[in-house]
Amino acid sequence: MITWGCQMNVYDSARMTDVLRPLGYAPVDDPAQADMIILNTCHIRDRAAEKVFSELGRLRHIKEERSTEGRQTVLAVAGCVAQAEGEQILKRAPYVDIVLGPQTYHRLPEMVARAARAGGSVIDTDFPAEQKFDFLPDSEAPQTAGNVTAFLTVQEGCDKFCSFCVVPYTRGAEASRPVASVLAEARRMVASGVRELTLLGQNVNAYHGEGPDGGTWSLAQLAYALAEIPGLERIRYMTSHPRDMGDDLIMAHRDLPALMPFLHLPVQAGSDKILKAMNRGHTADEYRHLVDRLRAVRPDLALSSDFIVGHPGETDEDFEATMQLIRDVGFALAYSFKYSIRPGTPAAGAPLQVAEAVKDERLQALQALLRDQQDSFNDAVVDVVAPVLFTGRGRKPGQMVGRSPWLQPVHVDGPDDLVGRTVPVLITERRSNSLVGTLVEECMPA
Repeated sequence: MITWGCQMNVYDSARMTDVLRPLGYAPVDDPAQADMIILNTCHIRDRAAEKVFSELGRLRHIKEERSTEGRQTVLAVAGCVAQAEGEQILKRAPYVDIVLGPQTYHRLPEMVARAARAGGSVIDTDFPAEQKFDFLPDSEAPQTAGNVTAFLTVQEGCDKFCSFCVVPYTRGAEASRPVASVLAEARRMVASGVRELTLLGQNVNAYHGEGPDGGTWSLAQLAYALAEIPGLERIRYMTSHPRDMGDDLIMAHRDLPALMPFLHLPVQAGSDKILKAMNRGHTADEYRHLVDRLRAVRPDLALSSDFIVGHPGETDEDFEATMQLIRDVGFALAYSFKYSIRPGTPAAGAPLQVAEAVKDERLQALQALLRDQQDSFNDAVVDVVAPVLFTGRGRKPGQMVGRSPWLQPVHVDGPDDLVGRTVPVLITERRSNSLVGTLVEECMPA
């Protein structure tokens, strides 16, 4: 399994492993030793499809070499590029055996059998009426065994149709898993050692799953139920949309200690004109007001966001409005990108495309401001005692690494038995992408 892209793809790869296990497949580290190679793809970044075809050329050599040795290799392309490109993959790379979209991997065993019977390629990029989660086997959480943190997909798809985004076309309409299914998988993960769960969705706070009472539950209701699972210490969720941040979810940040004070809430731009062109459905001031409400109930809340510079029609004044929003809000972490055309999206054919040189200049200025804010946020926790959930060994002998409540990596010198425990740590130093601390001795066992 070769996985590119978002955390949801990581989760999907693990579930594909689950559905293939009854056929005798198990993960291997070296593609040259694999009887089946799945390339689980992402379509968000620029030139995503070309990167896939480049990788397929490398995998073709592995498949051909194994064939000369009498070893068969099933080569599959999954994920969002598979959904977007479909038949084009088979035209350009006819040696691919299976092409499957992100909504059909529950049918992967059937596809493997069809490909073997037909001796040709199989493609399945439908958006089936049934939800794939209703047909996936109950995972015994082997992908999380021994892990302290894990991802759990609870919602997929998007109905927002932002002008720049391919997700509605590759992931389909918004759909949510039933509450019982989510809770059952969460309990299995916790039983395997997971102490922190990150709930995933393209618009995760649009979650509207069927509850055990037959009604529709919100993400807030789901979070309250998850918080009652013994052994689950921390809950996070991403990615959120400002339009779906309901009052009950804001109050959950007040009421649930397990809900970590770190929220990824993409805004994309600070100009109302550009937000309208993006079809975001909110204004810059509405975003500011939402942040104020969140910080009123959870003063230690840290925010993360996404920004796109150079959307068609963006002027210098529009860009300055984005910079001002960043100054007004303050972000602990952010992801920023130049706008790039995605074929089939509304913005692809929009007039007033911004020159690459202008986008480069704006991105550099925006990233410098965001980096200063990230450094300032990390500086603010130096000399603070913070609860750190330890996840594993660091790179150096005797070094352990964990996460602060605000998702910062924290390194300390300590024993291996810290893994899986939340321990107070005095933060002593801020480095470029992590923190350094010392264990608070009085909290350690004798």
